[in-house]
Amino acid sequence: MSDAVKLTCLECAQVNRVPAERISEKPKCGTCGASMMPTKAVEITPDVLRKASRNDDIPLIVDFWAPWCGPCRTMAPEFSKAASALSGSARFVKVNTEDYPQVAGQNRIRGIPTMIRFTKGREVARQSGAMKADRIIGWVTQAA
Repeated sequence: MSDAVKLTCLECAQVNRVPAERISEKPKCGTCGASMMPTKAVEITPDVLRKASRNDDIPLIVDFWAPWCGPCRTMAPEFSKAASALSGSARFVKVNTEDYPQVAGQNRIRGIPTMIRFTKGREVARQSGAMKADRIIGWVTQAA
Protein backbone atom coordinates (compact mmCIF):
# COMPACT_ATOMS: atom_id res chain seq x y z
CA MET A 1 0.00 0.00 0.00
CA SER A 2 1.30 3.44 -0.89
CA ASP A 3 1.31 6.51 1.30
CA ALA A 4 -1.79 8.42 2.26
CA VAL A 5 -2.48 11.84 0.77
CA LYS A 6 -3.76 14.64 3.01
CA LEU A 7 -6.74 16.55 1.59
CA THR A 8 -8.89 19.18 3.26
CA CYS A 9 -12.61 18.80 2.60
CA LEU A 10 -13.73 21.81 0.57
CA GLU A 11 -17.12 21.75 2.33
CA CYS A 12 -16.43 21.17 6.05
CA ALA A 13 -12.64 21.86 6.24
CA GLN A 14 -11.91 18.48 7.84
CA VAL A 15 -8.48 17.10 6.91
CA ASN A 16 -8.79 13.58 5.48
CA ARG A 17 -6.16 10.98 4.65
CA VAL A 18 -6.80 9.20 1.36
CA PRO A 19 -4.70 6.30 0.07
CA ALA A 20 -2.79 7.68 -2.92
CA GLU A 21 -3.91 4.80 -5.15
CA ARG A 22 -7.58 5.70 -4.45
CA ILE A 23 -7.45 9.37 -5.53
CA SER A 24 -8.93 8.51 -8.94
CA GLU A 25 -11.84 6.63 -7.28
CA LYS A 26 -13.68 9.82 -6.25
CA PRO A 27 -13.06 9.63 -2.49
CA LYS A 28 -15.53 11.27 -0.13
CA CYS A 29 -14.98 13.18 3.12
CA GLY A 30 -15.21 10.93 6.16
CA THR A 31 -17.08 13.66 8.06
CA CYS A 32 -19.62 15.19 5.66
CA GLY A 33 -19.51 12.91 2.60
CA ALA A 34 -18.56 15.65 0.11
CA SER A 35 -16.36 14.74 -2.85
CA MET A 36 -12.67 15.18 -2.05
CA MET A 37 -11.69 15.45 -5.74
CA PRO A 38 -14.45 17.50 -7.41
CA THR A 39 -14.50 17.65 -11.21
CA LYS A 40 -15.40 21.35 -11.23
CA ALA A 41 -14.25 24.51 -9.51
CA VAL A 42 -15.68 24.93 -6.00
CA GLU A 43 -16.39 28.20 -4.18
CA ILE A 44 -14.71 28.13 -0.75
CA THR A 45 -14.50 30.20 2.43
CA PRO A 46 -11.39 31.78 3.96
CA ASP A 47 -11.20 29.06 6.64
CA VAL A 48 -11.19 26.29 4.03
CA LEU A 49 -8.58 28.17 1.96
CA ARG A 50 -6.31 28.67 4.96
CA LYS A 51 -6.48 25.01 5.95
CA ALA A 52 -6.29 23.51 2.43
CA SER A 53 -3.43 25.75 1.26
CA ARG A 54 -1.34 24.70 4.27
CA ASN A 55 -2.20 21.00 4.58
CA ASP A 56 -3.01 19.50 1.20
CA ASP A 57 -0.60 17.20 -0.59
CA ILE A 58 -2.33 17.71 -3.96
CA PRO A 59 -1.93 21.12 -5.65
CA LEU A 60 -4.66 23.65 -4.87
CA ILE A 61 -5.37 26.12 -7.69
CA VAL A 62 -7.16 29.21 -6.37
CA ASP A 63 -8.98 31.72 -8.59
CA PHE A 64 -9.41 35.06 -6.81
CA TRP A 65 -12.34 36.79 -8.54
CA ALA A 66 -15.33 39.12 -8.06
CA PRO A 67 -18.82 39.04 -9.59
CA TRP A 68 -18.53 42.58 -11.02
CA CYS A 69 -15.30 41.74 -12.90
CA GLY A 70 -15.85 41.13 -16.63
CA PRO A 71 -12.61 39.20 -17.21
CA CYS A 72 -13.41 37.06 -14.14
CA ARG A 73 -16.83 36.15 -15.55
CA THR A 74 -15.24 35.39 -18.93
CA MET A 75 -12.64 33.12 -17.35
CA ALA A 76 -15.05 31.25 -15.04
CA PRO A 77 -16.17 28.58 -17.56
CA GLU A 78 -12.56 28.15 -18.75
CA PHE A 79 -11.41 27.64 -15.15
CA SER A 80 -14.08 24.96 -14.73
CA LYS A 81 -12.98 23.24 -17.97
CA ALA A 82 -9.41 23.14 -16.64
CA ALA A 83 -10.70 21.77 -13.32
CA SER A 84 -12.44 18.96 -15.15
CA ALA A 85 -9.41 18.20 -17.34
CA LEU A 86 -7.01 18.05 -14.37
CA SER A 87 -9.34 16.33 -11.89
CA GLY A 88 -7.29 13.87 -9.87
CA SER A 89 -4.03 15.79 -10.18
CA ALA A 90 -5.12 19.21 -8.82
CA ARG A 91 -8.12 20.77 -7.11
CA PHE A 92 -9.60 24.03 -8.40
CA VAL A 93 -11.29 26.49 -6.05
CA LYS A 94 -12.62 30.03 -6.22
CA VAL A 95 -12.53 32.82 -3.62
CA ASN A 96 -14.84 35.80 -4.07
CA THR A 97 -12.73 38.85 -3.21
CA GLU A 98 -15.83 41.02 -2.82
CA ASP A 99 -17.19 38.74 -0.10
CA TYR A 100 -13.76 38.17 1.47
CA PRO A 101 -11.59 41.28 0.90
CA GLN A 102 -9.34 40.33 3.86
CA VAL A 103 -8.31 37.13 2.05
CA ALA A 104 -7.35 39.16 -1.03
CA GLY A 105 -5.20 41.40 1.17
CA GLN A 106 -3.56 38.49 2.97
CA ASN A 107 -2.64 36.94 -0.39
CA ARG A 108 -1.42 40.24 -1.88
CA ILE A 109 -4.00 40.21 -4.69
CA ARG A 110 -3.52 43.43 -6.69
CA GLY A 111 -5.76 42.64 -9.66
CA ILE A 112 -8.35 40.06 -10.59
CA PRO A 113 -8.64 37.46 -11.84
CA THR A 114 -5.50 36.13 -10.19
CA MET A 115 -4.70 32.44 -9.81
CA ILE A 116 -2.34 31.07 -7.17
CA ARG A 117 -1.07 27.51 -7.02
CA PHE A 118 -0.41 26.19 -3.52
CA THR A 119 1.51 22.95 -3.10
CA LYS A 120 2.24 21.41 0.30
CA GLY A 121 1.80 24.64 2.21
CA ARG A 122 3.61 26.99 -0.16
CA GLU A 123 2.66 29.34 -2.94
CA VAL A 124 4.58 28.01 -5.94
CA ALA A 125 3.10 30.05 -8.81
CA ARG A 126 0.91 33.08 -9.48
CA GLN A 127 -0.76 34.32 -12.65
CA SER A 128 -2.95 37.38 -13.20
CA GLY A 129 -5.35 37.97 -16.06
CA ALA A 130 -8.05 35.94 -17.76
CA MET A 131 -6.91 32.81 -19.58
CA LYS A 132 -8.47 30.09 -21.74
CA ALA A 133 -8.67 26.52 -20.39
CA ASP A 134 -5.70 25.23 -22.41
CA ARG A 135 -3.47 28.02 -21.10
CA ILE A 136 -4.66 27.42 -17.52
CA ILE A 137 -3.86 23.71 -17.90
CA GLY A 138 -0.43 24.57 -19.30
CA TRP A 139 0.25 27.01 -16.46
CA VAL A 140 -0.81 24.48 -13.80
CA THR A 141 1.25 21.62 -15.26
CA GLN A 142 4.28 23.85 -15.89
CA ALA A 143 4.24 25.07 -12.28
CA ALA A 144 4.53 21.46 -11.09
